[in-house]
Amino acid sequence: MVIVLTWDYLNPLRNIIYSHQDVRVMKEETQRAAKKEPPKLILKPLPTELKYAYLEEDKQCPVVISSTLTIHQEDCLLEVLRICKKAIGWNISNLKGINPLVCTHHIYMEDEAKPVCQPQRRLNPHMQEVMRAEKSGITVMQNDKGEDVSTRLTTGWRVCIDYRRLNVVTRNDHFPLPFIDQVLERVSGHPFYCFLDGYSGYFQMEIDVEDQENTTFTCPFGTYAYKRMPFSLGNALATFQRCMSCLFSDMVERIMEVFMDDITVYGSTFDECLVNLEVVLNRCIEKDLVLNWEKCHFMVHQRIVLGHVISKQGIEVDKAKVELIVKLPSPKNVKGVRQFLSHAGFYRRFIKDFSKLARPFFELLVKDAKFVWDDRCQRIFEELKLFLTTTPIVRALNWQLPFEVMCDASDFGIGAVLG
Repeated sequence: MVIVLTWDYLNPLRNIIYSHQDVRVMKEETQRAAKKEPPKLILKPLPTELKYAYLEEDKQCPVVISSTLTIHQEDCLLEVLRICKKAIGWNISNLKGINPLVCTHHIYMEDEAKPVCQPQRRLNPHMQEVMRAEKSGITVMQNDKGEDVSTRLTTGWRVCIDYRRLNVVTRNDHFPLPFIDQVLERVSGHPFYCFLDGYSGYFQMEIDVEDQENTTFTCPFGTYAYKRMPFSLGNALATFQRCMSCLFSDMVERIMEVFMDDITVYGSTFDECLVNLEVVLNRCIEKDLVLNWEKCHFMVHQRIVLGHVISKQGIEVDKAKVELIVKLPSPKNVKGVRQFLSHAGFYRRFIKDFSKLARPFFELLVKDAKFVWDDRCQRIFEELKLFLTTTPIVRALNWQLPFEVMCDASDFGIGAVLG
């Protein structure tokens, strides 16, 4: 008999059971596991511009802060973080989940869509042991009816279910993401930043009760359904961005920016940034949004945001990404050309006349065009890679100043420079 459960990473008491066979065989094992102390946090090596600080004695509740702060600045920062400590999570048990009244994920399916039962996936022996370890982390509790309910807690692995057949019959949610270039321009040019990141962001959002059954999946140890929003579920991205935009609607473009679970708080001075940080953290506490302590960096001067390095100086390319592009071999087919243009085109704003330079590549992509990689293509290929390694620092526009539009005619491209 199959165990069919809904389970919750975050709130074991809210799990329900549809049918069940004897799950008591797991009880002794899981009770012993529950008595063990939680694993200690592993502090990874940090670059020289960062360091660990602690909000409690005996080096408990670590946070990552800038190593260039004065003693007074560090004390002020830690004081705010201690006051707003509830906004930061050090393990998954700290997650409460965002109030469903604030944001809930719905699965709106096509009218004629019917549930589909997919076969269980095979697992190699190594992954089988991972799943077995998952099972050993199940605890057994009782629901309102006094029935035993197995509750799956957490794992070091990131589980991703194949929901393609469900997504095909789900109506698309077209909630827009912010424009990356506009986010970067608003964020850049400040001396102090606090970069915040949601702790398992998707799993902090509840799925509507009526839609939870649609997320049912099968594994070697039973059949389960999500109560919180999982990866790979259609429209999950739109739901998450809508929720984050709603939570911080009065702060975005004023003291912070939010792109998915990446939150950037900024200020023209340390004190201004600290005030803005406290406002954002209090909003997180108010709405039960928990941040990941390890991915939050406080009062730093620069960091990679959306594939770009932002700082007081402006916007730069991510040198690590550029190094990968430079190492790409010459394309052997149309697919290789598309891949190169996709990588290089991400930083096209840093390369003058990118469209003109890359014109021979675009000609190779024309339908029914014969693929011929000649000396001209190779020369431009090397030039583009050279330009990527010598890109300038781009400063955001000052919209308070007047603009002049300088136009230039071209047979191959269209562009304009605002200055």
